[in-house]
Amino acid sequence: MRSPIERIKLSKKAKDQLIKLKRITKIEHWNILCRWAFCRSLAEANPPAPYPVPSDSNVEMTWQVFGGDMGDILLMALKYRCHKDGFDTDTETLNHQFRLHLHRGISYLATDPNLQKMEHLFQLSIKNQEDKIN
Repeated sequence: MRSPIERIKLSKKAKDQLIKLKRITKIEHWNILCRWAFCRSLAEANPPAPYPVPSDSNVEMTWQVFGGDMGDILLMALKYRCHKDGFDTDTETLNHQFRLHLHRGISYLATDPNLQKMEHLFQLSIKNQEDKIN
């Protein structure tokens, strides 16, 4: 599936938060951390608050690098979330909502006091699933 999101450029704040997450988790690649962050934001019940996200860092990647083998699944998840939140799924909306979710997720992960190592990412994932079941 061809993604309407071609390039992803992060804000300086997000870059700084990712540097912290790389140090904590020992995950070396920006795209892996960004996938976790994007999914973390999608797991929230409410849509992210709309605000202008600057593209003022030197961290940039293509959708293919961001999504890897999961690119189609992540795009479908974004489209589903946009539909669920009452947004259109045109290219502009998908790009904007993706940036909002990505940056919100990075912020959530970077400020989570329980995230001290890579294993805590998995525990966070399991906890979210258990919360949905209960």
